[in-house]
Amino acid sequence: MTTALATESVTKTYNAGSSGQIRAVDHVSFEVGQGEFVALVGPSGSGKTTLLAMLAALLRSSDGRITIDGQDLGSMSDDQRAAFRRQRIGFTFQANNLVSFLTALENVELMLRLNGRLDREGKARSRELLERLGLGDRLNSLPRQLSGGQQQRVAIARALIHQPSVVLADEPTASLDTERAFQVVETFAKIIREQGRAGVMVTHDLRMCQYVDRVLQMSDGKLVRVIADPAEIAALAAGGYHEPRSVVPAAPSIPPIPAVAPGYAFASQAL
Repeated sequence: MTTALATESVTKTYNAGSSGQIRAVDHVSFEVGQGEFVALVGPSGSGKTTLLAMLAALLRSSDGRITIDGQDLGSMSDDQRAAFRRQRIGFTFQANNLVSFLTALENVELMLRLNGRLDREGKARSRELLERLGLGDRLNSLPRQLSGGQQQRVAIARALIHQPSVVLADEPTASLDTERAFQVVETFAKIIREQGRAGVMVTHDLRMCQYVDRVLQMSDGKLVRVIADPAEIAALAAGGYHEPRSVVPAAPSIPPIPAVAPGYAFASQAL
């Protein structure tokens, strides 16, 4: 299996003033191959979201190395990172960040437009993807006309449509009911494998782990366990796993992932 994403001793530290430094992510190393879907789990404050933001080139690591398709994110300028993120990384945020004045279909097509790839084939793929996610009858609906779950599915389609090398999802089922959550993650996993993408999903809903190939467990900023055995993953998804308690508080200075990530440019001037 060809490696699409790799981290080598990736670390992120923050200055906590008189308290010294807080290490939000502590020397994390792993690889994700093309067509592989992994889940990143752990308690709040374990470093999952910070790690995901570094994988998305939204945050720079303090130390270590992140490569996507063999390209080192740390060696890129801010402009290069923004272009790389827009072209090679798909990201779904906990907040949907849909453009309010664009329809569901137009929101998905926007990623192709930004990358200069909105042709007839791209338009057809946008429709097909939304149909696969159960939104075939809502193509022309504005975000305000969609439920929270429907908006999240549009965001997932937008993350996948430009066929990125790596797809990152931060709690993609947070706004979905149980039945729809299973359907969406199952479809998400199928598309990642069909297209040969590398997928990383942060989730607190361990039931969703039934659709992944491996589970990466984090605690206190460290990668403490990798679960690859199908039986263990099945037990985890069935509730036979308890996350360890995090004893390191989250650093108050850690910046949140921006509502509109630089390099995606979901704004009217991008049209």
